[in-house]
Amino acid sequence: MGENRTSDLLAWYDANRRILPWREDPTPYHVWLSEIMLQQTRVEAVKGYYSRFLEVLPDIRSLAEADEDTCTKLWEGLGYYSRVRNLHKAAQQVMENYGGSLPRTVAELKLLAGIGDYTATAIASIAFSEPVAAIDGNLLRVFSRQTGYSEDIKAGAAKKAAKKYFDTWISQDRPGAWNQALMDLGATVCLPNGKPLCDGCPLQSTCVAHAKGLEEELPVSVKKVHRPVEEKTVFILHNENGVVLHRRPESGLLAGLYEFPNTAGTLAPQDAIVFAEKMGFQVQDIGGSRKAKHVFSHREWHMTGYDMTVEALDVGTDDLIAASFEELDSRYSVPSAFAAFREFLGEGLSGPAD
Repeated sequence: MGENRTSDLLAWYDANRRILPWREDPTPYHVWLSEIMLQQTRVEAVKGYYSRFLEVLPDIRSLAEADEDTCTKLWEGLGYYSRVRNLHKAAQQVMENYGGSLPRTVAELKLLAGIGDYTATAIASIAFSEPVAAIDGNLLRVFSRQTGYSEDIKAGAAKKAAKKYFDTWISQDRPGAWNQALMDLGATVCLPNGKPLCDGCPLQSTCVAHAKGLEEELPVSVKKVHRPVEEKTVFILHNENGVVLHRRPESGLLAGLYEFPNTAGTLAPQDAIVFAEKMGFQVQDIGGSRKAKHVFSHREWHMTGYDMTVEALDVGTDDLIAASFEELDSRYSVPSAFAAFREFLGEGLSGPAD
């Protein structure tokens, strides 16, 4: 049964696989970069970032030698910036410890910054043909429906059970294609959040959920804990010469990135002016305000931003920066959490993509 199931899946993949740039030229670096970008990010959103990143940093050496601001600017808008910091650090590890070539095994890959179980198995199977299952959300969903697994799919026990199941029929000859076939199956046929497209599934005959009519009940996922809400007031302090930025601390949320200065709580316009003046800026005019919300995995920011024209961009502390508009576009990476407020600075500025 396992051998037939494997051949059926690979035949389906060969006929129906998604055409993706990293698959068309699957060098180890390309596979690694794409897998890091694809963590918690949609495929369509990644394509443009992937191409832009490679144009500037085409190989592991150039990535290792780049400065951190270059890396984070190329990542701007993708979110979860710890990914690119670890990518940068891991490239330096590869240059120092592996002669510039990405290690080939799961065990060695997991020694690199930012590479855990899933990423290591994906790289090892796709780039180096190690026969290991890359257990992501798509494979967990396929596992749950194929076997009728009804426990919490996000628990550690589910991942262990899925690995044991997939190890019995993974392709020894084409493990990378096999993993990508299951990823594509989960993304395009065995869909989340609703009824899967079972008529197009090469594994329909072995699916317990389909046989019992449980496709929409499985997998079982325990609901997330409610995210706390943080109120913030954001100051867009600018004049014809540029805008004031604040660099966040080197650890914690959005570590080391640049943001518009802000404070906790929601300030009224007059209170916002007083706060800006305490920072050392003479406010000439408030051009307007707007509200925005940004949802992180474990918290939400509810923000009120003020468009403030200031007399001068004199900054009095090390963590504040007077940036020209050209530098805002080309050098300093401002997270997409603040994208709504860039509009205060004019139509000519590009902003981070979602």
